[in-house]
Amino acid sequence: MDSPGYILMSRLSLQDRSTQALAHNIANADTPGFRAMRPVFGQVMVSLRGAGGMPGDSSMSFPQDRATWRDMSPGPLQTTGNKLDVAIDGEGFFVVETPKGERYTRAGRFSIGANGRLVDQEGNAVLDSRDRPIAFSAQDTQIEITKTGAIQSENGPIATLQLVRFENPQKLMAEGNRLFDAKNEAPVPVERPKVVQGALEGSNISPILEMTRLTAEMREFQYASMFTEREGERVTNAVERIMRRRPS
Repeated sequence: MDSPGYILMSRLSLQDRSTQALAHNIANADTPGFRAMRPVFGQVMVSLRGAGGMPGDSSMSFPQDRATWRDMSPGPLQTTGNKLDVAIDGEGFFVVETPKGERYTRAGRFSIGANGRLVDQEGNAVLDSRDRPIAFSAQDTQIEITKTGAIQSENGPIATLQLVRFENPQKLMAEGNRLFDAKNEAPVPVERPKVVQGALEGSNISPILEMTRLTAEMREFQYASMFTEREGERVTNAVERIMRRRPS
């Protein structure tokens, strides 16, 4: 395969990853607190010295898969009326305890587990401002959550939701569609938390825009595929012509 063929193959590979990222976003358009993922591409310049390039060419560029960037803009707040649904209005993440350690989420669809603990959709315990699981007694039936995250019932104060933020949220590693792992990033308490009881933060995905992007990506993929086929035909025809001209 010559240089144009390698360039086209590298483009097709990255075009496929871009399409997969868009499809993943669309599939999570209804996932509470989901953040859109965007692949980041760059280019790599390669010297053609001794590489059989065209006369006069000194280098060629290949597309490069650099990273995945997450759109951390907030999603719309949706009123549910469920007392245990909690949305963050502004910056911050809830903290939950998983078998792998503490994780962070914007998905506030909580419920009370069999042991009386407040848990997320995966059954992970939600932690309070003292880094302890939040638990209710059987007598706590009228649960109220204030704008600052304080939880109380008819029996008095219970706990305060722990909300944290990160100096560089782009370094968070996604685990599934709702949780983030901070790795080496240290969480910082949100000084003025603001939560909304009876509401959920929706995904920040716009299905129409994502479908438009997906359509454009698929067209680009088809164009590159067609170009690859034409390039293959060109090389085949060139080889056939050379073979016909060889002296018998």
